[in-house]
Amino acid sequence: MPRYLLILPLFAALAACQSPNPYTAASLPMPPAPASAAHPGLAPGSYPTAPMDYGHYRSWSWADGTGFGGPLQDAVSEALDQRGLRPARNNTPADLVVSAQLSSEQRTRQTTDYYGGGYYGGWGDPWYGGAYYPVVRTYVVTVSVVHISLFDAHSHQPVWSGSAEYENGSSQTDQARALREAARKAMDGYPPG
Repeated sequence: MPRYLLILPLFAALAACQSPNPYTAASLPMPPAPASAAHPGLAPGSYPTAPMDYGHYRSWSWADGTGFGGPLQDAVSEALDQRGLRPARNNTPADLVVSAQLSSEQRTRQTTDYYGGGYYGGWGDPWYGGAYYPVVRTYVVTVSVVHISLFDAHSHQPVWSGSAEYENGSSQTDQARALREAARKAMDGYPPG
């Protein structure tokens, strides 16, 4: 095949690149400067906020004032106690207001089992040693999720929140143990940092 026939498609591609651009550049005018630009100095959003001091939070009370009773209240109280937070005394105001909820949610789980691996044939056989093949099973489980939220008692601003889930046990003892463990895990990130 002659060389000029090989170069001909290259010249055709280069000629296509030389066509004019059908798109034109357009721009919008710049928006006016914000009013804060007229006053140079420290802009409110230019520095990150100071880290929150969690050390002054020492006492807590329930968000509704009385508590809701039952295993969830006991588990959350125990988890707060492990973090050094104590219930407020009747005559002193609390530093934190605690809200705790228990919800039921569904999760999808997967397991993979490998089958096969038998010895077929001899050394020359490609199946010697056997082939393994995966079998993936998908199933849905119902889990309970503990949500704990802490609010500043004076400003009512959110301070921290965490959650953890657990699968219900077969007995009440197992369920109570799992609930306490989930409340502890939900509080693992407190105080942050």
